[in-house]
Amino acid sequence: LTAIPFTPATGPRLVLRDDLDRDKVMPAVVSQMQARAQQLNASSLHILFPDLDETSAWQQAGLMCRSGPQYHWFNRDYQCFEDFLADFSSRKRKNLRKERRVVAEQGLRLERLRGDAVSEAQWRFFFHCYQLTYAKRSGHGGYLSEAFFQAIAHAMPEQLLLVLAYHEDKPVAAALNFEGRDTLYGRYWGCVREYDFLHFEACYYQGIEHCIERGLSRFDPGAQGEHKIQRGFTPIRTYSNHWLADPAFADAVQRFLVEEDAHIDAYLQEAAELLPFKQND
Repeated sequence: LTAIPFTPATGPRLVLRDDLDRDKVMPAVVSQMQARAQQLNASSLHILFPDLDETSAWQQAGLMCRSGPQYHWFNRDYQCFEDFLADFSSRKRKNLRKERRVVAEQGLRLERLRGDAVSEAQWRFFFHCYQLTYAKRSGHGGYLSEAFFQAIAHAMPEQLLLVLAYHEDKPVAAALNFEGRDTLYGRYWGCVREYDFLHFEACYYQGIEHCIERGLSRFDPGAQGEHKIQRGFTPIRTYSNHWLADPAFADAVQRFLVEEDAHIDAYLQEAAELLPFKQND
């Protein structure tokens, strides 16, 4: 499996020197991966979330391609959050404003902190929230250790954005984001108490505001979540590439992928029609 652990984010998966021709290298890389898989008696190879150009190159080199949906926010030169809302139809704009108003009416206060401004106590609280989320969903405390988060706080603080929610000056929720060159990646969230619409505020709206302030072009809040569409996150296509050792099984899967791809096309078109933006936009 070739992937960034626990991170369904699109990006390059093959690192090459600048003087190498990727299209010439790809077939050799695939051949070596297949040979290695056969040495290990592995049933398959999988490359998750490459970008479009790379997935096409993997496909040309002999790997199957599968696509799926995610929901991303795109910055259309917004100067403030109200500029973003101005693109909404009036009813959808009213609904989103209501969500933010309800958060405030519950006495919640949110703040955004860059990594170097987060205290040890705040990191401990975030890790507690992280563990609570995994305990609710999976029955365990999560895959990543507190030491991992301490390490990234030390190594890459300028790329971390921690959103904290407070009620009566006590922290009640946290969301961790990673900032790339032009994209914000929302990754981990948790809370010690449930509040109406707090998840949307902490995980989506605060991230959007940060992107606007920083001039970032895109916000990738993570996998899944059709509820993101009505909040201005556009359905987009993601990719993965695969090789199966058994030829008969590979043939069956390839036929399935062709059929599935037509359904993915139809789904993305229908989902885009649910976006909250004005009809002429």
